[in-house]
Amino acid sequence: MSAPDVGAHAVPVARVVRGDLVESVHHGHVVVLAPDGSVRLALGDPDVVVWARSSLKPLQAVGMLRLGLDVDDEELALVCASHNAEPGHVDVVRGLLSRAGLRVDDLRNTPDWPLDPEAAFEWRTTGQARSSLTQNCSGKHAGMLATSVWAGWSTEDYLSSAHPLQVALRDTVAALTGVPVEHTTVDGCGAPLFSTTLAGLARAFARIATARPGTVEQRVARAMSQHPWHVAGTGRDATRFMQAVPGLVAKDGADGVYAAGLPDGGAVAVKIVDGSPRPRPVVLAAALAVAGVDPAVLAPIGATPVLGHGSPVGAVVATFGPDA
Repeated sequence: MSAPDVGAHAVPVARVVRGDLVESVHHGHVVVLAPDGSVRLALGDPDVVVWARSSLKPLQAVGMLRLGLDVDDEELALVCASHNAEPGHVDVVRGLLSRAGLRVDDLRNTPDWPLDPEAAFEWRTTGQARSSLTQNCSGKHAGMLATSVWAGWSTEDYLSSAHPLQVALRDTVAALTGVPVEHTTVDGCGAPLFSTTLAGLARAFARIATARPGTVEQRVARAMSQHPWHVAGTGRDATRFMQAVPGLVAKDGADGVYAAGLPDGGAVAVKIVDGSPRPRPVVLAAALAVAGVDPAVLAPIGATPVLGHGSPVGAVVATFGPDA
């Protein structure tokens, strides 16, 4: 039996313009939900089944809080993060581990260099090797470990899909998206990864962004929107979008995924079929504009120039939205 083809019903969502020619085209799927949950825009197939990758982290954080994870808002933002491993990120992860009686050696995520070039340079020049601490998912893994400690579960096998933590997180993903988890695999960091649909991912972000005060969903929304630097880092578009749009909850994911929820209940989700990160900010900005955000606020963040000899000679442009 062949695997479902995510590209089967994809449509052009961004064009790469160099000079006066379209040089290449990115295909994908986009869904924009109105505040009442109806579909405001659908490009491609909004019900396409996807691996949402790190865009699932806010949903997983909701599940950890429900299981008793005890963190402050900066730590919670790191649990939701694909961080740069700048010093401030690493310090928060160390603190979360320490408060739970854990060590860096307890992390089981794949060792890697910091995403931030300056942090990576400093890490390497001080003689450090690739580390689970500086891999961009270390906040999520620290949260998983701490949740297991406070729930009284084993920590050595916390990445097993049969571990009670992962069973609960799978159920949380299904509940928030409204879509049964039909596929499970292993994410790049080593954690179990659960399937959903693009529309389901948008619904989950809408639920988080509009959650009532006092709920764990609202805690996640508050942590991300009030501490956007902790969710990504210096210069990252996820951080910049949340800094620019009050109350926005946004999370990028590998292989061309992006999702965002607005405090009025609008939400968007994006999947670029070729997996490229290049058009993601452009497409997210166009989708948020369709959802009602001022395009002038979004334009500087979504701007993705095409360079020739180091200078702009074109741009990546969305095929939809106010500027299309």
